[in-house]
Amino acid sequence: MPATSLASAPRPAPPAEGAPLSSPRLARERAPSGWGLWPEALRARLRKAWLTVVHRFRAGWLYRQSFRGPVPDRILFHPDDPRARRLEQADALMRGRFRLGGQRLDIREGSIFDAALPGDAFAAALHGFEWLRDLDGAGEPARLFAMRLTQHWLNRHGRYDPIAWRPETIAERFLNLFAHGRFFLLNSDLVWRSRLFVSLRNQAIVLSRSFEEAPDGLPKLKAASALVLAGTCLGEPRHVSSGLKRLASEIGRQILPDGGHVARAPETLLEAYRVLAMVQQGLDFAHAGVSRPLRGALDRMAPMLRFFRMGDGALCMFHGGGEGDAQALKTLLERDETLGRPLGHAPYSGYQRLAAGRALVLFDVAPPPAGVLSTAAHAGCLAFEMSSGAHRLIVNCGFAAGESGLWASALRGTAAHSTLTIGETSSAAILGGRYGRLLGPRLIEGPVRVQTGRTEGREGIAAVANHDGYLAPFGILHERRLMLSPRGSSLTGADRLFPEGPQRSGRKPPRIPFAIRFHIHPDVRVSLSQDGGSVVLKLPNGEGWRFRSGGIPLALEESVYFGGGSPRRAEQIVVHCEWRGEAVECAWLFEQLG
Repeated sequence: MPATSLASAPRPAPPAEGAPLSSPRLARERAPSGWGLWPEALRARLRKAWLTVVHRFRAGWLYRQSFRGPVPDRILFHPDDPRARRLEQADALMRGRFRLGGQRLDIREGSIFDAALPGDAFAAALHGFEWLRDLDGAGEPARLFAMRLTQHWLNRHGRYDPIAWRPETIAERFLNLFAHGRFFLLNSDLVWRSRLFVSLRNQAIVLSRSFEEAPDGLPKLKAASALVLAGTCLGEPRHVSSGLKRLASEIGRQILPDGGHVARAPETLLEAYRVLAMVQQGLDFAHAGVSRPLRGALDRMAPMLRFFRMGDGALCMFHGGGEGDAQALKTLLERDETLGRPLGHAPYSGYQRLAAGRALVLFDVAPPPAGVLSTAAHAGCLAFEMSSGAHRLIVNCGFAAGESGLWASALRGTAAHSTLTIGETSSAAILGGRYGRLLGPRLIEGPVRVQTGRTEGREGIAAVANHDGYLAPFGILHERRLMLSPRGSSLTGADRLFPEGPQRSGRKPPRIPFAIRFHIHPDVRVSLSQDGGSVVLKLPNGEGWRFRSGGIPLALEESVYFGGGSPRRAEQIVVHCEWRGEAVECAWLFEQLG
């Protein structure tokens, strides 16, 4: 591999603030320390107490008298939502089987809005009208069902409600109603439709007033976007101007110079791009002029989505995101007029992209996002994913929407990623206990300093990176080197561990086990050689690859894959080694057969 200097390498700028399956082999979580978070936790507690008072006031008669402005009588414009509409899901909804936010609830009689809901994610999707997209275009029975569900919601939550009227929930409801409301609102009963539009007018006012209460990150970006769309779709110019100012601020905070999102999740970037594209459609309809921050963000984000696109047309999976909707991604990118090509290294987003021949490798070379943005992030520093042609080969386990407890922690841990773990310990801990309940399950004590470099030459494309996530508990730095051959027929890698800082003399160094994991996509057939020295991987199209690791015995262990939203059994190749106090390197190779 060509030599690469980490000292002179560009450094990413730090980001701003079914059948039951056994879980993948877990890395032990480090006991997180929350003492440094007590000021933020105190502020969160005070904010929660203050919002309790605010919610009571907003639910009262006096607050309702402050709602002023014309009441719209129709939705003037319906932005396009490219996400897939699933007829089977529409049929399940009409049969009372609601699957929302990764959770499920069956309703045999009565209204779902009177039932005890299974969790916060389900409630957010239900009140956000996430079900409307699948019903749109599913025929007359679906139209009547959508109208009935909306009537039920209006009867119970048409006035201020602390759960259903959260700013992030109003935003989701607006985005879904504006995009999919036409099919059931046309020719509907005039009386209840008038009640609905009075509520929509009031919700837009509350969204404008409560915008700062939306969680930081994508929810706040969506809240600003929904406010702009409320102005264009309901004919209220004041919401357009107010929303654009807030949207410009959020774009400046969240969309990075290379087009990525500060949360570092490719699927979050796709969702942000979809919503911002809807806002642009609304502004074009209203002839509201050009928003330079919005236009600039869209122009940067499209090449970054191409950067994250794997060979099958869907997204790679890092930091709490799944594969995403491949058809929606294709549709959005076809509308992009800039046709910007993806970079090789996205220094602000913190990823390296190695592409040659039919092979593609995405390499995570930055710390996880910080603070509130890390509540869905993963401890997968220096993990990579790989595809060959239209098939995925090496993956991360993904994430389980709506899951909590053991599964959520397992999928966020280092062992659920195609990277190295030391001493069965995750490279970052998940905040729990009282602090976790107040601040969310954010990552703490993870990598802070990540250095990376890249070279391209006749021998191929090489990327190298190291991180200090294991420095505090073990005094060890982890470095990973990857090189993709010019024709994409081989990926050579090496994982190196070396000590940093003063070493104790006169004592025998500890023996610490470590493991290098390569999670295999479930569509790939895997077989271990009799001597345990190599693994053959067969892709669905018959293409073969072989994995070797310098004579070190290999193991095949159970894994799981959540990329498509539901769990699938999978396998992982594991290289078990041992640290003995001195620098050690484990080299390995994926090579195409034939």
